[in-house]
Amino acid sequence: MITVPPGRVTLTHRGAQRTWSVDVAPFALATHPVTQTRYAEVTGERPSAAHGDRLPVDGVSWFDAVRFCNALSGLEGLTPAYRVDADDVEWDVSADGYRLPTEAEWEHACRAGTTEPRYGPLDDIGWYRANSDEHVHEVGGKRPNAWGLHDMLGNVWEWCWDMHDFEVKGIYRVLRGGGWFDEHWSCRASVRRRSHPTFKIDDVGFRIARTA
Repeated sequence: MITVPPGRVTLTHRGAQRTWSVDVAPFALATHPVTQTRYAEVTGERPSAAHGDRLPVDGVSWFDAVRFCNALSGLEGLTPAYRVDADDVEWDVSADGYRLPTEAEWEHACRAGTTEPRYGPLDDIGWYRANSDEHVHEVGGKRPNAWGLHDMLGNVWEWCWDMHDFEVKGIYRVLRGGGWFDEHWSCRASVRRRSHPTFKIDDVGFRIARTA
């Protein structure tokens, strides 16, 4: 986990043609997405399409990611961040356990103090369609950003806590970062994707955060 400093980030919803600014408090974020080994250690499951200990876990829904956060918190004696009742999930913001980053936290961490769409040339920092040979790669294989975070762009999309647009898309949740099968324009700090929280596919994973 790396401590991300506080800051302010401007988010953009291109479909709705609106922008909004969010103040981000300091928080901790994992250096890379959760690996298959770590996911198996915590849950006993290996859901991924491809197999490799240091490959990011994929084929996990937003609900799976939430349950992983609570399970890991329990293993480490931390207070779970989420109260889960069937498909109803509430975030206890006072909890010290693991959780998903908000999309504002995610974008702030990805940009690492810059205002550019990427924190370096995409071939140097991420796996995407032009350089991935159309498959997922081990975490940490590309250059990190200035704050030491790997794979923020490319390799696997990452679930965030937020609803994409509650009024328009109901419970759809936000995905960030782009994946190994995406074109370069999807691998930018500002790009937002949405999906149903039960959705599972081979280019979607997650990374964990904790409140400072």
